Amino acid sequence: MIGLSVVGVLVLGLGLLVIRYWESVDILKGTQNLSERVQDIPEATTPAVALRDKGEADWPCWRGVDGEAKSTVTGIIKDWSNGLKQAWEVNYLCQGQASAAWSAPVVQGDQLIVCGRDEGNDLIFCLNALDGGLLWRNQYAAKAASSHGSGMRATPYIDEDRVYTFGRSGDLVCWDVNDGTVVWHKNVREEGGEEPNWGHSSSPLVSGEHVLVQGGGTARVMAYNKSNGEVIWTSGRGDAGYAPIVPVTLGETPAYLAFHGKGLAAVAADTGRELWNTPWETAYGVNATTPLVIGDRVFMTSGYKTGAQWLRVSDTECQVLWTNKAVAAHHSDGYILNGFYYGYTGQSMQNKGAFKCLELAGGTVKWATNKMGWGACTHVDGHLLCLDIKGNLFLMKPNPERFTKVTGLVRALGDVKGPVWTLPVVANDKLFLRFKQRLVCFALKD
Repeated sequence: MIGLSVVGVLVLGLGLLVIRYWESVDILKGTQNLSERVQDIPEATTPAVALRDKGEADWPCWRGVDGEAKSTVTGIIKDWSNGLKQAWEVNYLCQGQASAAWSAPVVQGDQLIVCGRDEGNDLIFCLNALDGGLLWRNQYAAKAASSHGSGMRATPYIDEDRVYTFGRSGDLVCWDVNDGTVVWHKNVREEGGEEPNWGHSSSPLVSGEHVLVQGGGTARVMAYNKSNGEVIWTSGRGDAGYAPIVPVTLGETPAYLAFHGKGLAAVAADTGRELWNTPWETAYGVNATTPLVIGDRVFMTSGYKTGAQWLRVSDTECQVLWTNKAVAAHHSDGYILNGFYYGYTGQSMQNKGAFKCLELAGGTVKWATNKMGWGACTHVDGHLLCLDIKGNLFLMKPNPERFTKVTGLVRALGDVKGPVWTLPVVANDKLFLRFKQRLVCFALKD
């Protein structure tokens, strides 16, 4: 009887654990395979009208034109009770099983660049941002693990007539924006780079004549010549993080910040010489958010209940001002606005995380809400546009005194299986939402 009682308790405990974590298990089941019918990739077509080379509010890279992740679009629709008008959709960016990709689109003028994957190749597409028509496509062979999908995580960087992509297996490629021709192709393994557990994810940064990524191994930070792909310098040893390199001026020294697998390092922009390195270790080496820089202050945060730090930095040292666990963002970037931090906290495999406002002077939580799920957000027209991992949209007005939701749109992407992890992008009066092989464009202005 005692044995049966013990078995019963164990079964009950297991059942309670399954119930508690079922949402997370169900979400993670949908992170690599494509769950819907996928369209065949169409033939490229010539647009009926000439396309613009530049737009009024382009979004050419991970953090936008000025690196602050703020769209310059204004006058957006602020009542979504009747929905948003869908301009177009494509449903072919990933092909074959376990090929999910999470890379965000980038936009310059009327050209949109977005990455995809099939069972043996990394894919790149150039679409007409006006109607979704395919302008050109290209690919290269790349072996890739399938954990959370074999497709790209890093977001491309458009620099005039060149675009740079970084695949999860370490391929850094420069393409001609106009026709998709490969200008040069390198892999970080050639210089001692090593792939982190869930694939290379640091979105490339173009800065001056450099294009930079995290390489890991014996080349933790790597600077390539953006014109020909020659290595200018490598810096540091150790695990690559999943965050992009961030440009910064420390005193009078141009530098870069690398949120690598074990901490945050600053390196001189001209030589890669390490200026300082502060430890910040997390479970599984996942430092995946973008360090936020305000003057000589830096905010960094990581998930797995690690927390956040507010730092004072110079070209010689990094001083910790405070550390707390009020915000522990897995891979969702927040925003610093007028001395306050706004952003999601918690893990990305559930939709019950909190969105918080934090006073940066002392790290005090001003308010928190669970009314926007867990997701990613972008700044537009004085608001934060947030997309949770179930595909629900929210528009909120940053206010340190209270949470202020302006409007929302339930199931903007319809029924989805798996997490909607990709950052929503706002460019040239349009909203672009990606989920695996799908890319949907909405009009944000009447």
